[in-house]
Amino acid sequence: MQTLNQAFIQKYRWSILAIGVLAQLTFATAFAGIPVAGVLLRQQYHFSTGELGFVLGSMGLGVALSEIIWGILTDKLGDKVVLIAGLTLMGATFLAIAAACVPRDGRQPGSLSLGLLLVTAGAVGGSINSASGRAVMTWFQDGERGFAMSIRQTAIPVGGALGSVLVPWLASAHGFRGAFLALAALCLATAVCVWRWLIEIAAPPAASAGAAPPSPLRSAAAWRIALAGAALTVPQIAVLTFGAVFLSDQQHLGMAAISATLVLIQLGGGALRILAGRHSDRHRNRRALMRRIGVAAGLAGIALGLLTQGQGYLVLALLVLTGLAGHAWHGLAYTEIAVMSSVRRAGTALGMMGTTLFAAAFLTPSAIPFALRAGSWSAVWIGVGLLALLAVPLLAPPALSAAPAGRAA
Repeated sequence: MQTLNQAFIQKYRWSILAIGVLAQLTFATAFAGIPVAGVLLRQQYHFSTGELGFVLGSMGLGVALSEIIWGILTDKLGDKVVLIAGLTLMGATFLAIAAACVPRDGRQPGSLSLGLLLVTAGAVGGSINSASGRAVMTWFQDGERGFAMSIRQTAIPVGGALGSVLVPWLASAHGFRGAFLALAALCLATAVCVWRWLIEIAAPPAASAGAAPPSPLRSAAAWRIALAGAALTVPQIAVLTFGAVFLSDQQHLGMAAISATLVLIQLGGGALRILAGRHSDRHRNRRALMRRIGVAAGLAGIALGLLTQGQGYLVLALLVLTGLAGHAWHGLAYTEIAVMSSVRRAGTALGMMGTTLFAAAFLTPSAIPFALRAGSWSAVWIGVGLLALLAVPLLAPPALSAAPAGRAA
């Protein structure tokens, strides 16, 4: 790690943020783009709804299984080496899928083989969240971390918007081989950018003074924030993974209208992340703001479930609201758990958050087909809303009273 003068840090920190955004965008393009192409996956691979649910949740499962390990490695080895390794391995995995696991010459790969390769892509791509987040936390001070981390997290819906257009278009025009080759090229190009421009520095003096803080893995307060993040992930992932199928089957929209709706949700969600981050830096109210977002997501999801058979524009509006609320909170949660755990333990803390979030990202699309068989789309969206509301008590101030003064809700 390098020791640099303050003037350089003040200037170059925005370049570090740009690298973090690029890395997150690269992962999100695949993570969100593949589910938006779920209708095409079902058609070209001939998957059942249950098989499709497993495939769409596979990258989330991979991240959930690996995220804490990557976080610990990031704290030990540094941001740069972990980012380069993860991006390179994810690119190699997409190359393997393009070579051996796409429909071709009448051969239909099974859901298990594709799902396991996507689990692998998620497992190696899980490095990106912890490493890029720790880099941003190191270069920025606490009074601006909410804004900076929200910008970094905005790369996820922006990348998702890119993927929502790119992956379905490539899959339609060139088959899924072309789509996976493009994702591989993006991963490898981003790895080169990280190698060329990412600089590592020591943690700020205030964060590195004294003995190393205890691991957030042993902090009940940190786990409550991580679990609240998982609850708030449910509406986001439900909309991203099965929103396209819902709009196609229930509202009979075409692929262009579906892609436009999901792009709107992701770009709007990205803007809300930045606004929420800036607001939280000014008012020091990250947890309180997350509770409000949880209420909004929960009520919108329940209303969507109750009015699924209503007018098309109303249903579409409620789906958009559910998705926007599901996107708006990420920067707040990642900043809160990293700050309360200190920059020196930020990789581990961000790994905890990633583990719970991506576990929810796997379980949500895996559970939706069962909910559909047992009930209907109404049951799905009401369940989504109720799960989002679980974040509110998890973020209650008394349970998090051990957090440093000045940051409580």
